Amino acid sequence: MRPVNGKDLSTTADEWWRGAVIYQIYPRSFRDTNGDGIGDLRGIADGLDYVASLGVDGIWISPFFTSPMKDFGYDVSDYCGIDPSFGDFDDFDRIIDKAHKLGLKVIIDQVYSHTSDEHDWFAASRKDRSNSKADWYVWADAKSDGSPPSNWQSVFGGSAWQWDGPRKQYYLHNFLASQPDLNVHNPEVQDALLEVTKFWLDRGVDGFRIDALNFAMHDPEFRDNPPSHAPIDAVTRPFDMQIKQFNQSHEDIPLFIERIRQTIDQYPGRFTVAEVGGPEPLEEMKAFTADGKRLDSAYNFDFLYAPKLTAPAVRRSLMQWPGDTGEGWPSWAFSNHDAPRAVTRWVSGDASHGQIARLSMLLLMALRGNPIIYQGEELGLPQGHVAFEDLQDPEAITNWPHTLGRDGARTPMPWEAKAPQAGFSNANRTWLKLDQTHADLAIDCQREDPTSMASYTRDLLAQRQALTAVVSGDLELLETPENVLAFIRTDGASRVLCAFNLSDNPCDWAPPAEFAQAKTVANQRQVGSPDPITATMEGWSGYWAMTTGQ
Repeated sequence: MRPVNGKDLSTTADEWWRGAVIYQIYPRSFRDTNGDGIGDLRGIADGLDYVASLGVDGIWISPFFTSPMKDFGYDVSDYCGIDPSFGDFDDFDRIIDKAHKLGLKVIIDQVYSHTSDEHDWFAASRKDRSNSKADWYVWADAKSDGSPPSNWQSVFGGSAWQWDGPRKQYYLHNFLASQPDLNVHNPEVQDALLEVTKFWLDRGVDGFRIDALNFAMHDPEFRDNPPSHAPIDAVTRPFDMQIKQFNQSHEDIPLFIERIRQTIDQYPGRFTVAEVGGPEPLEEMKAFTADGKRLDSAYNFDFLYAPKLTAPAVRRSLMQWPGDTGEGWPSWAFSNHDAPRAVTRWVSGDASHGQIARLSMLLLMALRGNPIIYQGEELGLPQGHVAFEDLQDPEAITNWPHTLGRDGARTPMPWEAKAPQAGFSNANRTWLKLDQTHADLAIDCQREDPTSMASYTRDLLAQRQALTAVVSGDLELLETPENVLAFIRTDGASRVLCAFNLSDNPCDWAPPAEFAQAKTVANQRQVGSPDPITATMEGWSGYWAMTTGQ
């Protein structure tokens, strides 16, 4: 089996992804090399040495496809094209080549639920009701009073239906009006999307993160969604005032997923992970990853919007993925390009941002599944400040000031503390303004500092890779006080105790007898110091521990 990042994973070669650490790159904000203020593919290639030095196993690149950028790449106008603002195919091929030489796998986004209204498919579909692509999108007649076909609401606010003059019909858009929903019930649409899948596999990608997959199919009868009865003062948008019973999560989505899997299985060693959002996504996550014939993993939202990090919440999430026969493999993220950064959401009491950043990284790396690090998380970046006049995110602008929006998690990556734009770009103005407080946390400040958050992350990933029990072993939850989370990761004779006090106050907790003489191999301060376990855990602390005989 070929080593990954110089390491030998304890799985088959085709299952390199089981327990792999993935680093998410948001291209617009990672690194700009042509001076236009927007990150690009050359910037990603240039930054791969740094990413590989952290010890991750792969990268996930958010969309870089041809797009009018009304939703910054998630509105695709050519699935098999690269937007000129990011570069060209030579730049993309350089990423593939360099990443593979560094032992990194490359995962890219695929957006199968909707396109941009500037896609050629939509231009053809809207011409009339009888052309070859007339049924490639979700079209419906108005009600007799001219109102939309159903009460469905858009994620970004307002009706999910947009009137179209050329067709004299409404089309469905679960997101922006400029993002019409594909009719994925149509086998021809599925065929076209599978050709896109093969196109990128043929170019050498190692897998896909599939965006908004539970929005891919709708109720063909256009029945109204029932109300959620959420009070208006508890929501920021009408979308949250409905139970999404009919505009998403159709029972035929898993059948389409099986077609995706059959296509991807023609390319051994590829990895697939679904994005499944919503208030209760677990059933769909399990269905989308069931029995080894659908997707490999599901991207967990349990922590992305959680206002607090609590032991009961983590315990509930872990209990949902016990490793039963036929169960998919979970993926975990605390931050991403859509959610406010975790370190800002979770700072509490006397705990510093630095302490929370380290503790959350220690926890993320201990969970059974694939940890996904969002760019800058390894630096301890807090949520970036973006003034209202500088906002770019359409959701944030629409819902201001009731939501933090997405821009604060998308501010430019700081590379050099003293360089203009912290080394992200030499442009006078970048697409989002740099948060100047991030410059002090720049990569060049942290790379050689053994006490930095980046060094802690690098050391922790190296320690994790040496522990097969933590990479891909089983997980056994332990009985603990309410604010303490503890579990044992097991792989054969190797057993690692992971314990965390997720509260402001010290807490007494005695580990199982087999770990009474255990020594820590990592805690929230440092990695590799063999300290004995104490009976009292300080607030916002955690450790991994092993007995000396292992």
